[in-house]
Amino acid sequence: MRVILASASQRRKQILEDLNYEVIVSPLEGVDEKSSKNEVSQQVFEICHKKATAVIVSAESLVIVSDTMLEDPDDEYLALGKPIDSVEAAIMLHKISGRRHRVWTATGLYVNQEWKFFLESSIVEIQPLSDQVLVDLVLSESWKGKAGGYDLAGSMAKYAKLVDGSESTVLGIASEALIELALHANH
Repeated sequence: MRVILASASQRRKQILEDLNYEVIVSPLEGVDEKSSKNEVSQQVFEICHKKATAVIVSAESLVIVSDTMLEDPDDEYLALGKPIDSVEAAIMLHKISGRRHRVWTATGLYVNQEWKFFLESSIVEIQPLSDQVLVDLVLSESWKGKAGGYDLAGSMAKYAKLVDGSESTVLGIASEALIELALHANH
């Protein structure tokens, strides 16, 4: 079965392929990813809705949009999005080193001619990272395009532990959306 992934995320693509979907990658461009909301959970949900509005769908389409942000461990109203450069990546990684943080993912699924939205969070704990590990993570460029500057299934895997919630939520698709997709694939 085919699904349109309105994202360039390789992790999201892999998750969908693991469900035996043929994934058509169709990244969105020009979507305003700023939010007027205070809480990170509402910011990520608002941005997901904006992405859904930007997608062109047809009646037979199966489409997925998603947005992921980390909640700053010091301020539940401050989001750690994707770092814009290596300096910002280093700052984010340093901030979460040796700490727990919450990861929020909102996923929109267009199925049976309607949008369904899912909002979930997971908690991840990062080991204390030495200066050398921080440098290695930044130089690996594994932070590029990743909320909070890391990839749980990539270079950060040996330093991070999922404490609560779903790995798919941390990787960029709400687990409830995956359940819905699995049910849809079986019909």
